[in-house]
Amino acid sequence: MSKIETKCIHEGWKPTQGEPRQLPIYQSTTFKYDSSDAMGALFDLEASGYFYTRLQNPTNDAVAAKITAMEGGFAGMLTSSGQAANFYAVFNICECGDSFLASTAIYGGTYNLFGVTMKKMGIECIFFDQNASDEEIEALIKPNTKCIFGETITNPTVTIFDIERFAKLAHKHGMPLIVDNTFATPVNCRPIEWGCDIVTHSTTKYMDGHAVCVGGAIVDSGNFDWEANAERFPGLTTPDESYHGLTYTKKFGKAAYITKATSQLMRDFGSIQSPQNAFYLNLGLESLPLRMERHCSNALAVAKYLESNDKVAWVHFAGLENDPNHALAEKYCPKGTCGVIAFGIKGGRQASIDFMDSLKFITIVTHVADAKTCLLHPASHTHRQLTDEQLIEAGVAPDLIRLSVGLENIDDILADLKQAFGE
Repeated sequence: MSKIETKCIHEGWKPTQGEPRQLPIYQSTTFKYDSSDAMGALFDLEASGYFYTRLQNPTNDAVAAKITAMEGGFAGMLTSSGQAANFYAVFNICECGDSFLASTAIYGGTYNLFGVTMKKMGIECIFFDQNASDEEIEALIKPNTKCIFGETITNPTVTIFDIERFAKLAHKHGMPLIVDNTFATPVNCRPIEWGCDIVTHSTTKYMDGHAVCVGGAIVDSGNFDWEANAERFPGLTTPDESYHGLTYTKKFGKAAYITKATSQLMRDFGSIQSPQNAFYLNLGLESLPLRMERHCSNALAVAKYLESNDKVAWVHFAGLENDPNHALAEKYCPKGTCGVIAFGIKGGRQASIDFMDSLKFITIVTHVADAKTCLLHPASHTHRQLTDEQLIEAGVAPDLIRLSVGLENIDDILADLKQAFGE
């Protein structure tokens, strides 16, 4: 199966004769074994199987396998949220005393996770402007720097991350590139094809598509050579005493990264996605290509309307031909980017708030990237924990509105926007 539309429907769960055609929900915390030795082999990572859903579950693994196939990766896992996915992805190779690089333009919650919470764990996040030169970014890299992190399409500023450029930069210094591909989804961009090593997702967004379940995913390309950079990644290349001294790279080869994340981090932190949520996610994935096509076409029509509106101060949407990120969008997302638009209204912060409060069916919600058109004002909502200086550093203007264009009829979406503008 080579086409993404087919993978979204058929990968992951492949029933044999007499089995359910749809993926079952394995709603069980535990799994039975006939002997103590059989169970012991699982705990020693000498055999594959299931013994406790906090680590792995068949429903979750089937959905993770589908997402891995969609991304063109080698191995994957589900987590309880996108935040958990990003934390695990970085913490799996970082420990106290280490550092890593992240774009300043990432989602505010991730910015806080990296810059505040992980700092308390002794891990330094060095933020960089993704428009800076290679030389400026390389000057930030230290001997203890373990990876570079960015978002394919940044949230909420909807700029495009130059994946190929940053992959080359990371590999030059013996580090992997981690990319959050939530907004583009593997339907519109597959970062691994451009040199990315590890992909993360908040599956809560377009992958689910209906705002019914929170979740995350990590996909490892299997391409990064941890052994060639063994001194930088001792957690993968030296013995793990909590598993009788096994070394992940020697024992599991290309599966080392995901095996460690599952058997060590998920074991200890337990941020598992529930099998029920994984089942919902799988249903969403089946229609993802169709929905992304509609999201993108609706968003382009809305962006063009906003661009022509004299009450709008500015519009950022890479699908617009005069957008600064249009060339990168053509390169990485030729079928379209996503349904999210960033724009500002003349009159500043208060004008933005008044506009949002005047909308009818377009709702103000914390969420983004589902079937219903919605919006928020990051400076007042998702990014309110940041100072004005941090907001500016992250490219979040006080008047920025994040509009997530849904699947409704485009005429109705435009009509609601027009009446809120007083047209």
